[in-house]
Amino acid sequence: MSISTSGEARVALVTGGGTGVGRAISRGLGAAGYTVVISGRRADVLDKAAAELGGETGAEFFAVSADVGDAASVRALFDAISEKYGRLDLLVNNAGVTVPGLPLEEVSFEQWSAIVAANLTGAFLCTQQAFRLMKGQNPRGGRIINNGSVSATTPRPNSAPYTATKHAITGLTKSTALDGREFDIVCGQIDIGNAASDMTTRIAAGVLQANGSMAAEPTIDPAHIADAVVYMAGLPLSANVLTMTVMATKMPFVGRG
Repeated sequence: MSISTSGEARVALVTGGGTGVGRAISRGLGAAGYTVVISGRRADVLDKAAAELGGETGAEFFAVSADVGDAASVRALFDAISEKYGRLDLLVNNAGVTVPGLPLEEVSFEQWSAIVAANLTGAFLCTQQAFRLMKGQNPRGGRIINNGSVSATTPRPNSAPYTATKHAITGLTKSTALDGREFDIVCGQIDIGNAASDMTTRIAAGVLQANGSMAAEPTIDPAHIADAVVYMAGLPLSANVLTMTVMATKMPFVGRG
């Protein structure tokens, strides 16, 4: 359920919540009764998404522009949430980027740094601020859900920076779950395989396989990801989905390539 024991709607933050999978998750949470804060770097995109999602779901959406890779920007984001709502019940660390498939030796330092900042540093900084808020609020605690990837266990060719960050997210998820245990803060991870978005357009068109061939891969509606996140979020804090994989059934993930 999304309604707190006090009868007020729970407050959720979805990073990268204005587009793609993040927007689908935001819509799903709004439809489930959450008040949803969406963040991203482009204020115009966020404002438009908040207005549209609010109209679609009837829920309250609050747009706050932020760069999750920048510590000061993340602090300002959480200050805005604390000032407006006084608490945070759910953080979805969804923001992330990738680069077109490049041989490892051709990845520039700038590309590497940008991916680490968005995918890993951003998740850590938001988790850190969420801990500070969730520990002190009443009732205490909350839930954090990290957007992993099937790359967290099985990489694609030419994906070293992205894969490295998603492996690291798994470590962050488990450390967060452990360190939050004492404070009623729970953490889980959803590993996504081929949810349709701008990031997966090239996958549907044809992508390099481990055996050197090129093949188009099936994708799934990101609404299925949203449904999974809503389920994870709706559990009581005494229960947790530590890891969940939601993927296109026929994608070439399970097996030898």
